[in-house]
Amino acid sequence: MMKRARVNITSKCQGFPSADGRIKRQKTELLGPFLAQRPAEDWGNLPHHVVLQIFQYLSLVDRARASSVCRRWNEVFHIPDLWRRFEFELNQPATSYLKSTHPDLIQQIIKRHAQHLQYVSFKVDSCTESAEAACNILSQLVNCTIKTLGLISTARPSFMDVSQSHFVSALTVVFVNSKSLSSIKIDDTPVDDPSLKVLVANNSDTLKLLKMSSCPHVSPAGILCVADQCHGLRELALNYHLLSDELLLALSSEKHVHLEHLRIDVVSENPGQTHFHAIKRSSWEALVSHSPKVNIVMYFFLEEEEFEPFFREETPVTHLYFGRAVSKDMLGRIGLNCPRLVELVVCANGLEPLDEELIRIAERCKNLTAIGLGECEVTCSGFMEFVKKCGGRLTQLSIMEEVLIPDNSYNMEQVHSEVSKHLGRLWYPDMMPTW
Repeated sequence: MMKRARVNITSKCQGFPSADGRIKRQKTELLGPFLAQRPAEDWGNLPHHVVLQIFQYLSLVDRARASSVCRRWNEVFHIPDLWRRFEFELNQPATSYLKSTHPDLIQQIIKRHAQHLQYVSFKVDSCTESAEAACNILSQLVNCTIKTLGLISTARPSFMDVSQSHFVSALTVVFVNSKSLSSIKIDDTPVDDPSLKVLVANNSDTLKLLKMSSCPHVSPAGILCVADQCHGLRELALNYHLLSDELLLALSSEKHVHLEHLRIDVVSENPGQTHFHAIKRSSWEALVSHSPKVNIVMYFFLEEEEFEPFFREETPVTHLYFGRAVSKDMLGRIGLNCPRLVELVVCANGLEPLDEELIRIAERCKNLTAIGLGECEVTCSGFMEFVKKCGGRLTQLSIMEEVLIPDNSYNMEQVHSEVSKHLGRLWYPDMMPTW
């Protein structure tokens, strides 16, 4: 009896709507017409331009996965806009932990999207096989319209291990077929003079940037050919042995567009045995007269005795980086003959304080805004005098703490306080190099 009664009571209670049930039914009645008119969400019907915008934020792997969702997304996956910029990553699994572009994808790009490629780079590891694979891909880009090409060795320069004929043949395919190359980065490669002539013959009207440091098969005549014919050149990077008075004069011709950036790597192939030529002051003056705003950047990796020919006369360099020890005499010449200097980085010097040299640089180099000192020595008094003369124009002041030698005038705490006051911001010496 008790059980039956309990069941009856329960069944009777179920006939009365609960407060929650009434609220849900009221919401359904109110929203019913709206929900009936609202179409069901269908991601496959998103407009092409919306899907394209989404795809541009995805990695290549995620983009490929998304393309298998539906036919419409697969169509977007093959829209030319998505294939204008591509980076081939070529690494050998046995020697590199980096992922490599899948061979099937490479073949798909060559067959379906070669004509769409405009901004292309190749990143290869230290294996010769990876560099050869890059050359094989380049040789197949016969229908391309590439504007930017970069060959990048992520470790040792593996392109130098490829047969020169193979490399030049592959590069020539792109030079001949593109017709609109504007930016080329081919550092540490076996490019040679004849291939540069092919580049000029087919892209002289469009080439604006050429970076080719450490290309031993290129002669001064080869780079001079580029300067003579490519009047729109804005940025050039090369080794010092390719720099000549004739090249600077060619870059200063009336037909030539103003050069904006000239980077020169001064590297000793045989330390202590390499002879470096001097550039005439008149050639430098011609370049700066024609291109007043040009940045001239020089990276030095020399032994101390090899600096002899540099900065004996006024040189319009703007950025100087010394990767090895540099003498007090050399820094003294910089203070006398580099009035356009903007940035100076000295990784090492020796055990003699550089007070006089730094003060002279501060006095003569009125455009100096950044300086970095590593394994050098400067007295705190000399450093404070340097900072006072530079004033607030120093936007970057990177000095290792061990560089500063406390003296009778200043200790480290006083240097911190005074330098901060002159710079107009809080400053501390570095604990480790920041350049």
